[in-house]
Amino acid sequence: MSGDWLQQFVDDGTISADQLAEAERMAANLGIPIEDALVRNEYVDAQRMAAAKAEHFGFDFIDLNDIDISPSLVELVPESVARENIVIPVAEDGGRLKVAVEDPMDFAVVEKLRFILNRDVEMVMAPKEDILTAINRYYGQTETESVDSMLMEFTETAIDFTETELAEASTQAEDNEKSPIVRLVNLVISEAVNMRASDIHVEPFEDRVRIRYRIDGVLIERDAPPRRLLGALTSRIKVMGNMDIAEKRRPQDGRIKTRIGSRDFDLRVSVMPTNHGQGIVLRILDRDNIKVGIRNLGFSEENYRKFQQIIRRPNGIFLVTGPTGSGKTTTLYSALGELNRPDRKIITAEDPVEYYLPGINQVEVKAKIGLNFARIVRAMLRQAPNVILVGEIRDTETADMAIQASLTGHLVFSTLHTNDAPSSITRLIDMGVQPFLVASSVMAVMAQRLVRVVCSKCGEPYHPDPSETELLDITEDQMAGATFRRGKGCNSCQHTGFHGRKAVFELMLMNSTLREMTFRSEPAQNMRRQARLFGMKTLVEDAVDKAFEGITTLTEAYKLQTGAH
Repeated sequence: MSGDWLQQFVDDGTISADQLAEAERMAANLGIPIEDALVRNEYVDAQRMAAAKAEHFGFDFIDLNDIDISPSLVELVPESVARENIVIPVAEDGGRLKVAVEDPMDFAVVEKLRFILNRDVEMVMAPKEDILTAINRYYGQTETESVDSMLMEFTETAIDFTETELAEASTQAEDNEKSPIVRLVNLVISEAVNMRASDIHVEPFEDRVRIRYRIDGVLIERDAPPRRLLGALTSRIKVMGNMDIAEKRRPQDGRIKTRIGSRDFDLRVSVMPTNHGQGIVLRILDRDNIKVGIRNLGFSEENYRKFQQIIRRPNGIFLVTGPTGSGKTTTLYSALGELNRPDRKIITAEDPVEYYLPGINQVEVKAKIGLNFARIVRAMLRQAPNVILVGEIRDTETADMAIQASLTGHLVFSTLHTNDAPSSITRLIDMGVQPFLVASSVMAVMAQRLVRVVCSKCGEPYHPDPSETELLDITEDQMAGATFRRGKGCNSCQHTGFHGRKAVFELMLMNSTLREMTFRSEPAQNMRRQARLFGMKTLVEDAVDKAFEGITTLTEAYKLQTGAH
């Protein structure tokens, strides 16, 4: 689809010609429409984009947040059809059904709906996210089976499913969709995905089994199946992940591939024996998460410019640091996606390979056969790559190999677990790497964390209390130009006021002064002081800047201040 009609946003001053050109490049790289790239980069609001697109192609636009859809209408379109095609019925006029879709120019979907529903269908346009929210809201109310209804069935009946389910699971009867436990596990996984969860925790206690979803970094308790279902639940998940159901005393890892709606998901499974049975965590790996353009990660203009310069250097080490779950992998994959061209060879060493990237050679660490990071990097160098990603620097040997690779003309990306950017330099020296090698190879270090983003549907302006601003040392001058927002809570954000997360960064570029300090093995606080003199913004300062713009809240910034330092 041609993007000529998008020129209207440049003409009316919404975006610049450079931003349109950048969106065109991003769209070409990721294989997505240009309008999606503009929305992802937050240059144009999703609602406004959908309305403009509808007007251009001569379709009606509908705001799904302003209407109520009756259950009788929802029943006309089966949930499986609605989810697979991302459509929802909005009105009925005689025999004609009005259906909201993301792209009415997708004639295959239009024809499919006419065939399945056996009636005349009229298309109206709405943003994809609004349609998905509406599907979750309305089908959650009308579907005959949900996690809640299934658990009620289990709780109210005294039948013990455990023995039969264990027998089923052990004979690999995973296609038996009628089995109650199979249906329950499938429902839990699909519900977690639809609620945007990053992982599912199944935790056994003395008298119950607790199920929690982590949404935007916060755990939400969801369901509590009866304790007697634990064995059957565990066996079912183990069968799906090709794990040993007879082994209950040792930790195990597995992987599940599943399809929910029209999207493919990988689930990484970890099973660990606890006092009251086996605890399970399923990490949901959504391939769409890593298709984030660099622009959409959360960089300020200044940091974005610096980051682009760093990843285009011919050699050197770029370190990204932060605790588990702070978005380091997404940042590095976005950088690799930007560098992934036919004229560049990129090799990664990962433990494990979480996302599969087309055009990039990915190698998985296998400790059982001695294939560790250091050995992979040594072998990589014989493959003549331009760019190397080392999943994590854990020991001196890996650090030395990464440094040798950077000194022999390779661009090396890697991660470290440290609290801030300057302490990464001292961590490498503490590992036993010679200070002169660190000084000559590291070109930049970036610490990052994730903060929750104010929900765009229910966000409203507000004036913060003096207590909030005092805690973060915010001056009156800074307050004057700020636009603070917070969410009231709505169906779209599960009444939390937040929807999604963005990264905040602390980017330390090495210069001659910092290299000299590294060479002398000076403490991290001295390097931090010096880096700030050269213009480095801390994680908290970056978060406060985002709060001033109304992207996040001061409370989220304060959490960083108490947790990071």
